[in-house]
Amino acid sequence: MTTSPTHTDRWKALGFGPPPTDEQEPDQPVLAEYTKDGRVAVITLNRPHADNAITTAMGARLTEILETIAVRPAIRAVILTGAGHRAFSVGSDLRQRKDMTKEDWLRQRQDFDRTLYTVRQLRKPIFTAVNGIAYGGGCELAQSTDFIIASDNATFGQPEAMLGLAAGGGSPALLPRLLPPGKAMQMLMTGEPISAQEAHRLGMVNDLYPQDELIGAAHKIAEKIASNSPTAVQAVKQAIRMGQGEPIEQAIAIMMESHWRSAVHHDRIEGIGAFNEDREPDFADPDH
Repeated sequence: MTTSPTHTDRWKALGFGPPPTDEQEPDQPVLAEYTKDGRVAVITLNRPHADNAITTAMGARLTEILETIAVRPAIRAVILTGAGHRAFSVGSDLRQRKDMTKEDWLRQRQDFDRTLYTVRQLRKPIFTAVNGIAYGGGCELAQSTDFIIASDNATFGQPEAMLGLAAGGGSPALLPRLLPPGKAMQMLMTGEPISAQEAHRLGMVNDLYPQDELIGAAHKIAEKIASNSPTAVQAVKQAIRMGQGEPIEQAIAIMMESHWRSAVHHDRIEGIGAFNEDREPDFADPDH
């Protein structure tokens, strides 16, 4: 008679395990900082001792911060990142889920769905600075933003199938838009992660940086976005999002709707005036 081994190599490729039980939780599981006169918001997942695994409370706090940002006109760009040096986020906290009832699980799933929907529907530009491991729901959270930059030691993975789950935070729909569909399928079926370098080569990640330079680079990108017309930036984002997957003429019609609104907006007058006068433009906060 054969016996099952006590230990397995199954999880070694992922490079993380359940968070320790004796670590003190931070006062705030998600941090929000506002820079450049409040025009740039930096959201930091703040459970580094647990590789920023997402608990119910963490998801709720993230949703609250995003909903606040959504209605604050002065904010023009949002950076999403993780605390510490090991991980952006390894997704849902599996230790918390260990003793959940079916109802507890479904309620948490609804809460997380609301968080991811809020990210995807945010009118303001939001991008992710992935500073390490991005697995499961953490990888899906990054995919839900407008684009990704990463540290050169980052890894991306969807290990849900290894745990008996079909990925449910967006990756079956989002990942094939960021990677070749066959590669996305392979990641979702095998659970095997890919490196930052491969993610960059395949177009999932825009730029790679040494880890100690990542946040500085993120601020430069956000500040550049924030210096532009927020009305124009949001219009372009909406045109891209709404036009994806549409027939070309429909996508162009959506684009033109956004273009004509910007053409009659005060920011066009200010921007062209600043160009001709060789000065910095002073774009007003958007009125919606």
